[in-house]
Amino acid sequence: MSETQLAGEKRTSFGKGAARSIRRANKIPAVVYGHGEAPLHITLPGHETLLALRNSNVLLNVTVDGESHLTLPKDVQRDALKGFIEHVDLLVVRRGEKVTVDVPLHLEGEAGPETVVQQELTTLSVEAEATHIPTAVTVSVEGLTAGTHVAASQVTLPEGTTLAGDPEQLVVVVTAAATAAQAEAELEAAEAEAGIVKEEHTEVAGENA
Repeated sequence: MSETQLAGEKRTSFGKGAARSIRRANKIPAVVYGHGEAPLHITLPGHETLLALRNSNVLLNVTVDGESHLTLPKDVQRDALKGFIEHVDLLVVRRGEKVTVDVPLHLEGEAGPETVVQQELTTLSVEAEATHIPTAVTVSVEGLTAGTHVAASQVTLPEGTTLAGDPEQLVVVVTAAATAAQAEAELEAAEAEAGIVKEEHTEVAGENA
């Protein structure tokens, strides 16, 4: 995994007012912590940080006063309405160190005919060396038939990466596609449960005067 270089500045003012002033200056409040070191409160360049955090588990090499800190974003706080970044927590890591992270899980391929593929997980918890975290894990559903279950333990991981979560947790479930009759029956059952009563329309033939 490549590293993204960011230039940070030490932060001396705190509180909501200070944070708003920092964001108005197109910067982001952040804290660097870990490995027993005292937390380092900094600001990061807004645009560059926003671009970097689009990548899952991006490795950030943050330089502050000439000292480099190799970090992983552990918590990114965003405004619930506007979506801008309010604060970032950065965990210090070391080269060669193993870390546990959640990586995106993608499906590829086409399952067998008349099947429905249900993706039970969108991320997978794995352990990997800090500088070799996979950007994503791919699971092939090519040709899978109805009734097939894929567990976390069956997912092929990149070399040097191991599963950190529950090995029996389901990742993919393949079921048979519902027939038209089954779909109609399910709809009628749902309507009956909701108390919806269909009105029957009866056509009455009239006589011409």
